[in-house]
Amino acid sequence: MTRKTIKLGKIKIGKGNPLVLIAGPCVIESEELCLSVAKAVKGICQKLSIPFIFKSSYDKANRTSINSFRGPGLKKGLKVLARLRQKLNIPVLSDVHCKEELSEAGRILDVIQIPAFLCRQTDLLLAAAKTGKVINIKKGQFLAPWDVLSIIKKMESAGNTKILITERGVSFGYNNLVSDFRALAIMRDFGYPVIYDATHSVQLPSSLGKASGGQRQFVPGLVRAAVAFGCDGLFIEVHPYPDKAPCDGPNMIDLKQLERLLIQVKSIEKALR
Repeated sequence: MTRKTIKLGKIKIGKGNPLVLIAGPCVIESEELCLSVAKAVKGICQKLSIPFIFKSSYDKANRTSINSFRGPGLKKGLKVLARLRQKLNIPVLSDVHCKEELSEAGRILDVIQIPAFLCRQTDLLLAAAKTGKVINIKKGQFLAPWDVLSIIKKMESAGNTKILITERGVSFGYNNLVSDFRALAIMRDFGYPVIYDATHSVQLPSSLGKASGGQRQFVPGLVRAAVAFGCDGLFIEVHPYPDKAPCDGPNMIDLKQLERLLIQVKSIEKALR
């Protein structure tokens, strides 16, 4: 199947274009934190000529515990992302959890993300597709890579071919995930760009009882392996103080690690070309 290029402003994703980076803190903790992280990552990406999309969630609606921090919510969160987008002139991405959110989210977000647990929700997919925005679909950790083709067909049926597919690991026993890099090649053969989510691939779902754990020490190795194997972009959640983050801290990497890792990524990308 012919591989497609997805355009997002000046950014071109897939079909031999430079690797894109989707990065930011897991959830919007404050406008100040988001702005600080976005500025830092943008600076690194400009230095290394890496296209950058900022990511942070306005609501984490699938947390383990009812007491888990979820973020500021739809209205406040979108205002933060809108101001950040305007100040830094960068595209923004966030999760959408139900079709009722799409009218507001679609006005602000450059990329609408479908969470992994919702990737087969037909009504949500069709409504997201009809916004005309770029849609990043996180492949559910319960799916085989070839199951993604049915998801793509749903999107195409609504007239949207601005699709990104993100691999985020697959369930491997209780409270564990594993990355099967064959999935990157299998899903790329469907024609759309494939992103590798390194930080959620090291998540240990619900392993802490009331929260998920993670093994961030494996992120750099998995990133290097995914780029060497072949993908169109990387999804990496970063935080200046991951051990203090209220959400997904154990699998986010320290912002200070990012530049060195991306330099390695650029070297691998150059070698492949």
